[in-house]
Amino acid sequence: MSNVDYGKTLNLLQTEFPMRGNLPQAEPKMQQHWEEIDIYRLVQESRKGKPKFILHDGPPYANGDIHIGHALNKVLKDIIVRFKTMQGYDAPYVPGWDTHGLPIEQAIANGGKVDRKKMSVPEFRDYCKAYALEWVEKQKKQFKRLGIRGDWENPYVTLQPKYEAQQIRVFGGMVNKGYIYKGLKPVYWSPSSESALAEAEIEYKDKTSTSIYVAFQVKDGKDKLPEDAAIVIWTTTPWTLPANLGISLHPEFDYVLVEAAGRKFVLAQGLLEAAAKEIGWTDVKVLSAYKGAELEHVLCQHPFYDRTSLVMVGEHVTLEAGTGCVHTAPGHGEDDFVIGQRYNIGVLCPVDDQGHFTAEAPGFEGMFYDKGNKVITEMLQASGHLLHMNTIQHQYPHDWRTKKPVIFRATEQWFASVDKFRQAMLDEIKRIDWTPEWGETRLHNMIAERGDWCISRQRAWGVPIPIFYCRSCNEPLVNESTIEHVAGIFEQEGSNAWFLKDEKELLPAGTVCPSCGHDHFRKETDIMDVWFDSGSSHVAVLETREELQWPADLYLEGSDQYRGWFNSSLITGVAVKGQAPYKGILSHGFTLDGEGRKMSKSLGNTIDPKQVADKLGAEILRLWVSSTDFQADQRISDNILTQTSEGYRKIRNTLRFLLGNLSDFDPARDRVDVSALNELDRFAMIRLHRMADKVIKAYDKYEFHVVYQAVHHYCAVEMSAFYLDILKDRLYASAAADPERKAAQTVLYDTLTVITKLIAPILPHTADEVWKYIPGTELASVQLAYLPEVNADLFDEALEQKWESFISLRDDVLKALEEARKEKLIGNSLSACVHLYPNAEAAKLLAGFDRLDLLFIVSGVVVHEAGETVPAGAHAFKEMAVSIAVADGEKCERCWIVTPEVGHDPEHPTLCKRCSGVLKEGAAV
Repeated sequence: MSNVDYGKTLNLLQTEFPMRGNLPQAEPKMQQHWEEIDIYRLVQESRKGKPKFILHDGPPYANGDIHIGHALNKVLKDIIVRFKTMQGYDAPYVPGWDTHGLPIEQAIANGGKVDRKKMSVPEFRDYCKAYALEWVEKQKKQFKRLGIRGDWENPYVTLQPKYEAQQIRVFGGMVNKGYIYKGLKPVYWSPSSESALAEAEIEYKDKTSTSIYVAFQVKDGKDKLPEDAAIVIWTTTPWTLPANLGISLHPEFDYVLVEAAGRKFVLAQGLLEAAAKEIGWTDVKVLSAYKGAELEHVLCQHPFYDRTSLVMVGEHVTLEAGTGCVHTAPGHGEDDFVIGQRYNIGVLCPVDDQGHFTAEAPGFEGMFYDKGNKVITEMLQASGHLLHMNTIQHQYPHDWRTKKPVIFRATEQWFASVDKFRQAMLDEIKRIDWTPEWGETRLHNMIAERGDWCISRQRAWGVPIPIFYCRSCNEPLVNESTIEHVAGIFEQEGSNAWFLKDEKELLPAGTVCPSCGHDHFRKETDIMDVWFDSGSSHVAVLETREELQWPADLYLEGSDQYRGWFNSSLITGVAVKGQAPYKGILSHGFTLDGEGRKMSKSLGNTIDPKQVADKLGAEILRLWVSSTDFQADQRISDNILTQTSEGYRKIRNTLRFLLGNLSDFDPARDRVDVSALNELDRFAMIRLHRMADKVIKAYDKYEFHVVYQAVHHYCAVEMSAFYLDILKDRLYASAAADPERKAAQTVLYDTLTVITKLIAPILPHTADEVWKYIPGTELASVQLAYLPEVNADLFDEALEQKWESFISLRDDVLKALEEARKEKLIGNSLSACVHLYPNAEAAKLLAGFDRLDLLFIVSGVVVHEAGETVPAGAHAFKEMAVSIAVADGEKCERCWIVTPEVGHDPEHPTLCKRCSGVLKEGAAV
């Protein structure tokens, strides 16, 4: 028998599951398989009739390749939908796209292929539509490459005729309730886009502005101020001075008349010291004092036009900066507009759509507003009205698409009157589930403080505002009948019909003006704000698709959507249906580079999700998403992804080890009842169910980083470094049919199925790859399976405490073995005999364990009596000392255990008694 290769008699790992994932190559094949079996349909059919969970997709904009923020967002949604499905819910996922708006117009106009000015509006809109749909298809392919499961064949797209028709009906519902009105008000205006903007389309960036102090000479002091005095205003927008019609003071603030630099000036007492220092006044004498209210109706002379500026009082004036005397131009500011309306001073806005001064600003006609700053300050300098000029760096509103500054400009626009149902929205916010909790405060404050929603845009690519004007009396016409007629046309032909048909075709037959009886009308030329498009999705999608329901259970988007989609959807939902369209809000942060910097192409620190998928695999990107606390900002870099790959390999290798030890295990035939398991196996089973319980609860709370940490720790520490390490001898060297081996395989089988199911929402490609190798599985995909059921009856705190205390002692032994290995006393641990010198408590604990040699993976263990003298050189630990010696006997050629029993069997002279018995048992079989 000396020529026997005993290695071949071991039950070594046997599996075709590859060690290397080769994810960039394997994932597309798996995705092709999913398409062939139509996995989305199979999943939905398997959950038919179950309670629904609806995550409503916030539509990304159909313009350009997806970026890492898109990937983060879609993967988070996918993890939740997959988890909810496996939890037993009917959780359909209908992806969507936002397809109207300025960026697409600009892409077409700047593409060089068409001349916008030579095209009709319908022709231009056709180009926009084709462009948007092209990007829908490109982005769809990119999202699918990330393993996102959804109804990709039937997404919702905001340019679809049925969607546009529902949007018109939402608008009509708001009209019917009196929430829509047209008015002249200052709105954010983007000269670079030539359109009004909503608050959600504004971003604040640093800007250097000219800061000036200007003297407005008193013309009529109303017996309060001398006419040789001047009121001092401070502004960072000199270009708005041509539109000045007044000066605002706070009624309760103290104002002083002072003498400085040989002149008399009026300003707030609370800002006198700071203003004097800034202007350069060195000798200031206070002549008299007034409350702001006392100076109401004083008239000042405009510094360069032949008109007066009225002194008014308002609560909006602060003492944060300047002089407490606010230059007021009702055409260029919201507070200015409000106080101007109260004092009936009119509205002057001498700037056109492109940002150039009109004839209403004599001397500046045709000049771009920003260039007017220099000309105006030079004029003020020459006339003696300019007291001081400087520059300041401050946060200033910019167009979030063109990245250029915006202005406040009074124009006639269509508005949604938020004030009329603001309280209802604030009440709804209290009823929503918020993750994170601060989201409630954030949206509450935004709704509480926001003004009316400007919903009209002066563009071509969008859904038209369905309003008509009588050609005789110019009264607007919009009612239930006209809305439904237009919606019906859009439902069949799309919104291009607005531009292709004349008014008579777009109106119900026989329509006349209710004011004057005239029957000739003209169409509104403005389109709706794109936030009205996406904000109508809860009606256009949730209410029209059979598999969905209203309201949604969850909206999940980036934290910027508190001012965007969360906001606009709440407005339309409460306005039309009296309720928020979502039960819960979950928001995530933004992606930063490895150093915590915002990503930008100019810095070269962006991460392309497609490149990650092609180089490392989509699973690595998905695992990264799960490893981050996504509710805050997340960092990503090549180094971070490399670390994530290491985590993936640990999980994959654990799954492979489990599979490799189950090649001869049939769960129907070989499974051992839990009651028959030894203590170690029971402890492993308990730890498995504890981990599963923790993971499922973490999924439910959207704490995916806890899921990742728990699974990774379980694989790397609890399994690989403890249980699996101890089991190797039992699995490899015992007889294949040994009941103890089958018991271990039972634990491994449950571990394999539980981990595979638990990782399936995050790592669907890997989970399905593992699934096809698991013995006894009947379902075509793990995606059709349910989450593992946690068996709380298994939990035994006394047993767990016992083994956890033992693991602590075992760690001490492993440290001593490692030192002995470094000192060349032993080779591997099986060549060692361990001598333990425990204290009384540790001795009692150790007495409760059989076969310590197997648990320590050594060839011998001697537990000395408590109090016995510890030899020199022993390793001292808190609860015991450990001494390592070379084990007595010979090394078994098959199991490598060192024992005096080697050689007792003449047929197998190099084997231990256990191994020769296994071989004889096998031969007998």
